[in-house]
Amino acid sequence: MKKHLLLLLVLLSSMPLFAQDEVLQKLDAKADFYGDIARQLWSNPELGYLETNSSALLQKTLSDAGFQVKAGVADIPTAFVAEYGSGKPVIGIMAEFDALPGVSQKALPVREPVVEGGAGHACGHHLFGSASVAAGISVMDWMKENKIQGTLRVYGTPAEEGGGGKVYMARAGLISDVDVMLHWHPSSGNAAGATSSLANISTKFRFYGEASHAAAAPERGKSALDAVEAMNFMVNLMREHVPQETRMHYVITRGGEAPNVVPAFAESYHYVRHPDAMVVKEIFERMVKTAEGAALGTRTRMEYEVINGVYNLLPNETLARIMHKNLELVGGVSYTAEETKFAEDIIKTYPAGVKVSPGDAEKIAPFVVSETGGGGSTDVGDISWLVPTAGMGAATWVPGTSAHTWQAVAAGGMSIGQKGMMVAAKTLTLTAIDIFKDPSVTGKALEELNKRRGDGFSYEALVGDRKPPLDYRK
Repeated sequence: MKKHLLLLLVLLSSMPLFAQDEVLQKLDAKADFYGDIARQLWSNPELGYLETNSSALLQKTLSDAGFQVKAGVADIPTAFVAEYGSGKPVIGIMAEFDALPGVSQKALPVREPVVEGGAGHACGHHLFGSASVAAGISVMDWMKENKIQGTLRVYGTPAEEGGGGKVYMARAGLISDVDVMLHWHPSSGNAAGATSSLANISTKFRFYGEASHAAAAPERGKSALDAVEAMNFMVNLMREHVPQETRMHYVITRGGEAPNVVPAFAESYHYVRHPDAMVVKEIFERMVKTAEGAALGTRTRMEYEVINGVYNLLPNETLARIMHKNLELVGGVSYTAEETKFAEDIIKTYPAGVKVSPGDAEKIAPFVVSETGGGGSTDVGDISWLVPTAGMGAATWVPGTSAHTWQAVAAGGMSIGQKGMMVAAKTLTLTAIDIFKDPSVTGKALEELNKRRGDGFSYEALVGDRKPPLDYRK
């Protein structure tokens, strides 16, 4: 009997172990380390395709930990792929790190920019990148300790905010052998459902006319601004005649130089969104017709450039349920008294009718499955049509905070954001480990992907064959 027991103990000792508490404790021990990385990114917000320092810091962190890093992939200077291990399964974790223009803000619960009109991490991508790197290193350490077979990759994906970095990385074949892709996003709550997003095409329409003195010789001028305004008027009329789920919005990025000069050049920047990528393509084609009509009516010349185009997220319930289980295990974000006061002050800045409590950050949303797109768009959508993909949101912002606001920047620059970041890092870690422990999950996830996207699916990037728009934020 003792011999049999001894043999069993020897066999068990040779098997890969998963000390779940130990993995989480190691992440807790490095929370300050990863929090410092996030603060460095937050303090130096860099716009899409211009994230030189942010990308370099994340690359160095991964390289120092033992990953092999390949930089400048897909003709994008700030994109990278960090890899550890070999063979199957291949699990990817995506990391974003670009900021947004015009939302500079100090880590205070009152509106106070660091630099007036400057950039800021209003979508929390400094936390996104840092948590994904933390998860990648945590999973790698577990793989080393337990001699786990398989490949782990961290994808550094620039310019999510309108630049579509993941689209070009996918088009370059960088995910063609990936079995499962994991991601997360900062949020005002904790959730890991199988949900979707809106497909989107964004385009700059440029009109070229002829300058003239607006008072002395207006008849000689051909106003490019007239063309922009005519196009925008027709686009606004379209709103009555598109599916109700459609979202169309624009800004005039160039409208002329002086009132007494007929503008020879003008430009507007348009977004078209819908839960179905094919509907987006149809509406976009109608939008191009309005631009052509505007040019015809104003005797100007029109050109357009598709800046970005992304698919809607394709849910994967197989993977999402694993992630949701792990999020429930990790739990939400608990505030200190100081953080509660910060949150209460932030909540006071919300519009009337927003009913939330600081304690909501501790809650985990129920698991849901939905193919109805939410309010935003992401280049993760393209990835999800090519590789089984699962994501989650963590409460890095005060409950009730909207993305792309100064309130999001403020919380993302202090301990509330960093606590939510570690919730994401832990959940991603446990989810990747679960899949490495049971690689059969990848086959089930792929079967679901094939069923959802339908027979005969052939991926065609909505950006066409254009090169990455490396100057779209310049």
